[in-house]
Amino acid sequence: MKQPAQSNTVVGWREWVSLPDAGLDWIKAKLDTGAQTSALHVIHIEEFERDGQAWVRGLVRPWQHSWADEVAMEWPVRDVRRVRSSSGHAQQRYVVLQTIRLAGREVAVELTLTNRDKMGFRMLIGREALRHGFLVDSHASFLGGRAPKAIRRRNNGLASEPD
Repeated sequence: MKQPAQSNTVVGWREWVSLPDAGLDWIKAKLDTGAQTSALHVIHIEEFERDGQAWVRGLVRPWQHSWADEVAMEWPVRDVRRVRSSSGHAQQRYVVLQTIRLAGREVAVELTLTNRDKMGFRMLIGREALRHGFLVDSHASFLGGRAPKAIRRRNNGLASEPD
């Protein structure tokens, strides 16, 4: 007997995502069905070896206009891929596996690590990640919930104030 298909979770073209393993509860992400892979803003990326395997470390800065709350992270290297950005620039990037929480669901996705300072979002969620049962409504935003006002202000580089 055929198993019923898992119901899809409808999300907007932009959502608040968390990285539970890193203790990062809020990162604004663009969900892009035109991009194959997902990307995370990481600076000071450095490869090292642990137990004979390639690892990578760097600093994740969750806010667009602030260095506050940066988190040092380390991942085993899953792959190194040549990725072409939306501007047409090709770049070699480390690929890591990371659990993300999107619209209340946790899924393990492949992320490429890159400096996204000049991009509008610290994280990009591409088709490979969206295949985990997400449908993107291109007319909607934040269907998975909005970050608290203090977090939204922090993301915009404004001083935190009570909700």
